Amino acid sequence: MGSPSKSHSKGKDAKGGPADLPDTQSCFVDTHGVITSTMNDLPGYRIVKVLGTVYGITVRSRNWGADIGAFLRSSVGGELRYLSNLMYTSRNSAVERMVGECMQRGGNAVIAMRFDQGEVNTFTQVCAYGTAVIVEELKT
Repeated sequence: MGSPSKSHSKGKDAKGGPADLPDTQSCFVDTHGVITSTMNDLPGYRIVKVLGTVYGITVRSRNWGADIGAFLRSSVGGELRYLSNLMYTSRNSAVERMVGECMQRGGNAVIAMRFDQGEVNTFTQVCAYGTAVIVEELKT
């Protein structure tokens, strides 16, 4: 009977993460202390002041060589990792810019955050937007 440590070590990659997960980028995590939420309110917080709509926009071009590879890959199916990574980095950049605009206005949270994505010719445009607010934690 094999030890549990052998079966677990086999499932790890060089970075210590699960080996069976694809090597793609993760969601945006560093918001410099600004709370971001897709909800219209924040449980445990009270909205003190609404500062208005904030945006973060990025426009990226695709690599033609990678586009040809993605086209060939799409003919047999499967994830198009180059395009997935392009979307992750674009969304992360848009969120970072939105958070920066919130901070410039003196906000500490963004509520009702959404994404919008579109194409202009061969360029991909991603916009993160939401409502910048000042919140304070409720005392219980």
